[in-house]
Amino acid sequence: MTGGLVHDAWKRLDHVVHQTPIRTSATTNLRTGKNIYFKMENQQKTGAFKFRGASYKLMRLSRSELDRGVITASAGNHAQGLALAAYKLGVKATIYMAEATPEAKVQATRGYGAEVILTGESFQEAYEASLKQQERCGATYVHPFDDYDIMAGQGTVALELLQQENRIDTIVVPIGGGGLISGIAVAAKSVNPDIKVIGVQAAAAPAMHTAYHRGVIQKLDKVSTIAEGIAVKQPGEKTLPFIKNYVDDVITVSEEEIADAMVNMLERGKSLVEGAGASAFAGLLSHNDQISSRHCGVIVSGGNFDISRMADIQSLANQLKPEQSHATLAF
Repeated sequence: MTGGLVHDAWKRLDHVVHQTPIRTSATTNLRTGKNIYFKMENQQKTGAFKFRGASYKLMRLSRSELDRGVITASAGNHAQGLALAAYKLGVKATIYMAEATPEAKVQATRGYGAEVILTGESFQEAYEASLKQQERCGATYVHPFDDYDIMAGQGTVALELLQQENRIDTIVVPIGGGGLISGIAVAAKSVNPDIKVIGVQAAAAPAMHTAYHRGVIQKLDKVSTIAEGIAVKQPGEKTLPFIKNYVDDVITVSEEEIADAMVNMLERGKSLVEGAGASAFAGLLSHNDQISSRHCGVIVSGGNFDISRMADIQSLANQLKPEQSHATLAF
């Protein structure tokens, strides 16, 4: 993947995806000592950035590849993005998801016309099952993150953000398998090599953090986090080299810090954000002193959250010590 591929994706997706807004918060700026720009991909079609990569990937497939149908595994947002992209092209989509996937994501995916198969306790088990089915049925596999076209499509988030605010010097991005941050890092540094890109991973699912800082690629035995969209057991083979070469740091956040950011976004920002979508904001809040920036972009990657779970999220956020909580911030 190159910056040129991301620019091609941006051009081809121009009339396909929403140009999502950026939001600012005077109080958050004052609290952090930075000018913060929230890139609201929770307002993208299907409620997450994933529609970008899925759409670009299908644009790059041949007619014969499309005619075989597409198959994938997903934590939920790639499922919806691929389902809608396939529906628009009249292509059959089969999606494997973990049994614990939030019902809102499952129903939305079925609503876009895809066949959904629930299996396993995590994305990894669903992924392995989908590979076996792909071998049996011959459908075209569309990986949720470990694919150059997918990365390029996701990277259009950065090009759009930098067009909206050209002073940005740092971009904070959630990490699961690494497709979003790979695309963003390559895209941002093709515009300005001095832009810093910082990844944020849930401490309860730290596979990429470990690989980045220790050079150890591990397949985690178990991942359990409210940020299910980034609950990946092992780094992507194709994404990891881009992250090592283009990303400036990878940090982790606790479950309580993610919950606190979610509550903050809902109560003060009036925006429903899922755990993965709030992770970059949580990283900024909890590591603010270590992030040197004047104009900082924060990727709010998705908003597909089951609102019935909000009481549990509030309870988790309340476990932070008062001096750690940021729930009093106002947008």
